Amino acid sequence: MHLQEVVEAEGHLIDSHVMENIFDTVVEHHGRFEVEQFRIGRTNTEASYLRLKVEAPTAEQMGHLLQALLELGCGPVDAGDAVLRAVERDCCAPEDFYSTTNHHTLVRHHQKWIEVENQRMDALVVVADGRASCRRLRDIKAGDHVVAGMRGIRVVPEAKERDRLEFAFMSNTISSERQVETAVRQTAALVRHAREQQQKVVVVAGPVVVHTGGVQGLSALVRGGFVNALLSGNALGVHDAEAALFGTSLGIRVSDGRQEEHGHRNHMRAINAIFHAGGVRQAVESGRLRSGILYECVRANVPFVLAGSLRDDGPLPDTITDMNSAQDAYAAHLKGAGLVLCLGSMLHSIATGNMLPSWVKIVCVDINPAVATKVSDRGTGQAVGVVADVGMFLDLLAKALAPAGIASQS
Repeated sequence: MHLQEVVEAEGHLIDSHVMENIFDTVVEHHGRFEVEQFRIGRTNTEASYLRLKVEAPTAEQMGHLLQALLELGCGPVDAGDAVLRAVERDCCAPEDFYSTTNHHTLVRHHQKWIEVENQRMDALVVVADGRASCRRLRDIKAGDHVVAGMRGIRVVPEAKERDRLEFAFMSNTISSERQVETAVRQTAALVRHAREQQQKVVVVAGPVVVHTGGVQGLSALVRGGFVNALLSGNALGVHDAEAALFGTSLGIRVSDGRQEEHGHRNHMRAINAIFHAGGVRQAVESGRLRSGILYECVRANVPFVLAGSLRDDGPLPDTITDMNSAQDAYAAHLKGAGLVLCLGSMLHSIATGNMLPSWVKIVCVDINPAVATKVSDRGTGQAVGVVADVGMFLDLLAKALAPAGIASQS
């Protein structure tokens, strides 16, 4: 005998291919479905509605099916209030805790739907004093009440936006290299839109920004006030300082691309120079560091985070070597972001995507199309990939934004 549940979904179900994903999910979980009701939205703002009866052979399969459907914004009709369970020990959740997506989420509490705050993926939902918020597993404490099971939960995936700023490339996962100038122009419009909405523009960058000659472009963006925070690793800081102090990147002369004699030690000399100064800010204030991305950040009072890793040389005194602290610093600067530009760093791009709610746009620029694909595969479907040389992209983006103020400040 098959188990049955009635589920429902509402939103731009056709435009965003949500309805076909729902049907496919039922079939993939060895279930069956019957459409009981469907209303199609006829305007840009009118939502469609789907009511579906689903069947599964066993309770376990039904549980897996309902979980998968919930992530698509399709939940049980007879939800009732969300089930809350008390945490008995710090960092130890009940076995059936609900693990969040990065989409808008609501939970039903005392017959009222309340929106979950600080939305992010792979977290728990803690309910207290009539409010609900996402919290990481390592942050839950004994006595917290967390949402368990799948009842009383409503997920609202981001719909495909109709006519929003007319960005056709936003509907594509990967933009080919021949479309770089178009992608740059539209990214510049996204930057302006975020500023108009008083949202942050956050840059996540890898050392390839320096290696590909992107220092000047990113520096111009910082000077022009188009960057509200810079998130990166130790390597960006090291090679940015190396280029500023010795004119090389990985020992290669920035001016002509030729190997510098004994240039292999220049990045270590750069680290040493920053230590002698006492840190990046002190190096700028003392006049030892007179150019570069971090120099511009200090001058413009733009916060930067350098997250450490196992392979780091040095690291720089500003690098945060405790990974939990580095994650916390990233998350703090991502609050209020409307646009995140990920430039040539697979590790930091994926990590940042996992911290963001799905309504924050990500433009991921890399010469390797697999990077943008991996960012999207981690559940950050709002990411758009631009396959391009990062240095060239930054140079074009700085020029595209120049009329708004960069040219006069360069």
